Order: sequence, then structure tokens, then C-alpha cells
Amino acid sequence: MSIVLTNMNTKKLHIGTSGFSYDDWLGNFYPQFCPKLDYLQFYSSKFKIVEIDSTYYRIPSLETIKRWCKITPDCFQFTAKFPKAVTHVGYLEQRLSTAVKFVDTMKLLDNKLAVLLLQFPYSFKPCQKEILYEILSVLPSDVRIALEVRNKCWLSEDKFFDQLQEKNIAFCQIDHPWMPKLDIQTADFSYFRFLGDRKMIGDDFSFVRNERKPELIYWKEIIQKRLEKENDCFAFFNNHYSGHSPSTAEQFKSFF
Repeated sequence: MSIVLTNMNTKKLHIGTSGFSYDDWLGNFYPQFCPKLDYLQFYSSKFKIVEIDSTYYRIPSLETIKRWCKITPDCFQFTAKFPKAVTHVGYLEQRLSTAVKFVDTMKLLDNKLAVLLLQFPYSFKPCQKEILYEILSVLPSDVRIALEVRNKCWLSEDKFFDQLQEKNIAFCQIDHPWMPKLDIQTADFSYFRFLGDRKMIGDDFSFVRNERKPELIYWKEIIQKRLEKENDCFAFFNNHYSGHSPSTAEQFKSFF
């Protein structure tokens, strides 16, 4: 079963989950007694892309990169969050050096690297725009970058979208209770994240308990238009969106 869909223009929709290392998926996605070390290998037999969350906490080691490549099929791809030392904390020079080191490390994935995600917190506001633009200035043009903000003030910030468009950085469109649902494109590819409300789901990720079909249909229409414009599209589901992200990703795939 492949969750990579191709339209008539040969551009692709890549659907996966945000993270894969969830014990709550045992028995409802992973085999009941699947060892944790085998999660990624099993996941890659069902999906063809994953968004790595662990890179938010630390830059992966060379050994980790090699293992990811070894245990996944040749067609499998990774996206990954920049470390919080870039997006959340630290002096500017530290942020910049960490950003460069992270990109250089993730490039070791070679053709298995899809996109790198800058996910900024709600507390990151336009008054800090110089930090943002300095970070963007050190990023290479040969790696796809997506950028997510969770503070609505950015949406009316002068030159914000122009800066992203100039550098071919995708404005990450999110389904999140704090942010409006937008149809804004700033790059030659698109990046969507289905985040949901943590207060509605809690910490049990073993089953779907918040059906989101109307929202999924809304996003399906937007993505379909992007595919028709020959854009690669990446869509990732968080467990907090419906309760069990593999099931929601499967449901979304069925719409295309």
C-alpha cells in the first residue's frame, strides 16, 4: 500500500504522520508485539514519508541517519523539524550555527530528504522578525524548507510572505484552533500540517474519536488545485487531530 499519489502532471501528494514512535499504535497500527526498534521499518511498509519530531530536541547522529536509510525502502522520504535551538531558544549566533549544522547533517539523507520544517512557537512574534530573516539568510537554496508560525500577527506583517516567496520557502498551512485556515502559496511545493486541539484528544492515541471529514474535504480541495498547478504537496497528520493519525492519513488518502 502506497500513500504517495501521482496526478496526471506527475507531481505527487505525499501523505504521512507527524512522528512514528508511539506505543499507543501497538495493536491498531503496529503488530501487537512489534519491538520499538522495528517501528520505522514497519511504518515504511505502509507509508512512504514521515515527519520526524525527534530532531526538535537534538540533531541526529550520523549513526541514526545511516540506520534510517538502511531500514527504509529506496523510495521512502523524511521531513524533519529544525531543533528548538533554532526556532525557540538561544542567542542569534547560536541559532544560526545550529541551523547550518542541522541542514548539513540532514543532507546526509541524500534523496531521502524531502523537506525541513521551521516550526516557530506562538510566542515568536513579528517584533522578532530580524531573527527570522537572519535564519532564512543562512539556509541553502538546494534544500526544500517550510515555515510554520502560530501567531496570527505574522499574517499581516509587511514583507513576510514576500520573503518566503523570494527564497522559495513554503508557508506551512496548518489546521489548528489558533490559526485561520488559509490558502496561501509561497513556493513551488506545498506543506500542510493537521495539528488539531490537544485539549480535545488528551494522551491516548490508540483510536479515532474526533471525526474531521468536513475539514479534510476543505483541505482536499486546496491540495487538488495545487496538484493541478504541478506542485508537489506534503501533508502530515498529528495524533491530536483526530486521535489516531495513521487512520486519518488513510482516510485523507481515500479522497484523491
